Amino acid sequence: MSGLIQINRHRVFTHEEAEGVLPVIYRMTEEISREVKHLFQCVEALPDKKSARALELEATLDGMIDRWQQKVQRLGAKPKGLWLADFDSGDGYWCWKFPETQIRYKHGYQDGFSGRKLIEETHGNHPS
Repeated sequence: MSGLIQINRHRVFTHEEAEGVLPVIYRMTEEISREVKHLFQCVEALPDKKSARALELEATLDGMIDRWQQKVQRLGAKPKGLWLADFDSGDGYWCWKFPETQIRYKHGYQDGFSGRKLIEETHGNHPS
C-alpha cells in the first residue's frame, strides 16, 4: 500500500512525492482549463452578459473550477488560485502553476505566489 496516492488527506510531500502526483494534476488541469477557456469564450461572445444563457454558462464555469479544486485537495495539495497548487513541504510549499511541467518553485507558509523562489535557490547544492 505504500506506493498508492493517499486520497483526501492533508499530507507533507517531499519534492519527489509532489513531482509524482504532478502528472495527474497536470492532465486534469489541462483538460479542465481547455473546457473553461472554451466556455468563457462562449460567455464573452454573448451580447447580453446578464441573459439566462450567460448566467447558466457562468454557473457551469464555477462548478468546473470547484471540481478542479476538490480534486486537487483529494490528491493532498492545496489549490491556491486558478490552476495553481501548493504542496506542503513541512517548512513551506512546493509551488506549481499550470502549464509548468515540473515543480521548480517553493515559498514559505506566509509567502504567496509572488514570494516563490527557484528550488535551487532555496536548497543550494546537495551532494549526490
